[in-house]
Amino acid sequence: MKVVAPVEIRIPADHPVFAGHFPARPIVPGAMLLDRVAAAAAAVVRCTVTGVAAAKFLQPVGPGEPLQVNFDLDAGDRLRFEVRGATAVVAKGTLWIVAATPPGGA
Repeated sequence: MKVVAPVEIRIPADHPVFAGHFPARPIVPGAMLLDRVAAAAAAVVRCTVTGVAAAKFLQPVGPGEPLQVNFDLDAGDRLRFEVRGATAVVAKGTLWIVAATPPGGA
C-alpha cells in the first residue's frame, strides 16, 4: 500500500442540500460526502473513480465541518479512504479506481 498525503474538504454551511437534509439538524448526506471524497481522490491520486466497493458512515457530519481525507492506494484498482472530523473518524471505505498515479509516482 502507498499512503497519499491527506486532503482537507468541507461542505459549506450555506450549501442548499442542508435545507432538506435535515432542516432541524442539518447533516451532510452520505452521497455528497462520497462525491467529495471521489473528487479529492481524482485530484490527489490522479485516478478515475469508477465505483464504491464499500463505505461506512460512522458519525454525522455537520455543515461547514472541516474534514481530513486520508487515502491508501491498495492493489492497483482499489483506493481505501478514511474521513476524519475534529475528534473521530466519520466515514471510511474503498473506491474502485483506474489509472492511479500518486504524486511523485511515475
